[in-house]
Amino acid sequence: MPPTVVAVASALGITKKGQRSTLDIIDEIAKGLPVEALQRLASRIAPDDANFKFQIVPKATLARRKNQPGAHLTSDESDRLARLAKVWTFAREVWGDDEESARAFLFRPHALLAGRRPIDLSLRTELGARLVEDILGRLKYGTAA
Repeated sequence: MPPTVVAVASALGITKKGQRSTLDIIDEIAKGLPVEALQRLASRIAPDDANFKFQIVPKATLARRKNQPGAHLTSDESDRLARLAKVWTFAREVWGDDEESARAFLFRPHALLAGRRPIDLSLRTELGARLVEDILGRLKYGTAA
C-alpha cells in the first residue's frame, strides 16, 4: 500500500502541530507549496546533486522565487513535488527507512522499466510514478519485481 497523504506531507515538511485532514494537505498542495519544501525533498533524495531540484523548477524561476519573501511553487510544480515525495516515501518504507537503498533503487535503471530509472519516470508523469509505485509494492509484498 502506498504511503498516506500525511506521510507525504511529512516528507515535504508541511506537517503542522495538531491534527490535519487529508483534504487540508491536498488543498495546501493545490495552493502551492513553499519553496522550502522543494529544497528539503531534493536534498534528501539527491544530496550530492545540487541541480536535482531544477528538474522540478527551472533554475532561473527558482532563483527569482528565492528572492521573494514567502515564495511558493505553482500548483503544477507542487503536484509534481508531492508525486515525487510519495514515491520517495514509499521507497524508504520498502527499505525500512534506509535512504541509501531507496536512492539506489530510484537512480538505478530497472529491467521492468525497459532500463529507465524510476526517478525519471516519477518526475515525468503521474502514470510513470504509478508504475514505479507498482514495482515498489511488488518489492514490499514479495512478488516478482
